[in-house]
Amino acid sequence: MILVSSCLAGLEVRYNGTHCLNEKIQKMIEKKQAVTICPELLGELLIPREPAEIIGGDGGDVLKRKAKVVTQSGQDVTEQFIKGAYEALRTAQELDATVVVLKENSPSCGSTMIYKGDFSGNKINGDGVTAALLRRNGIKVFSEENFEDFLKEM
Repeated sequence: MILVSSCLAGLEVRYNGTHCLNEKIQKMIEKKQAVTICPELLGELLIPREPAEIIGGDGGDVLKRKAKVVTQSGQDVTEQFIKGAYEALRTAQELDATVVVLKENSPSCGSTMIYKGDFSGNKINGDGVTAALLRRNGIKVFSEENFEDFLKEM
């Protein structure tokens, strides 16, 4: 089983209540090859919600408590992001998922790039909190931008 970010399947769960539909991922859902997850909702964040970015590092640093996730107005939402990451891991383990496809640039789901942490729109190399935790636990993490490489291997 493959887990995919809910927003990539067309569910309106992003911080601003929108989605990022990827038609290939949507077809995987329709064929029952994948299941959707949203770590931010699993962490009990609401829709809509303020945009959030990681300050002081990336998702691995958040898990080590060396960085935090903060909303644009300055609210610390680190605990919600960590909780959502662990719930996503639990779901992956329950489903025996060894692969996830997550939304790039997200503070939860980014798998190669995340926003810089200053709300400037600039990005840096790094993992989101969920991507970092899943990788630590042996799960292959792809983004919507590179998951087709995985599909070629299937």
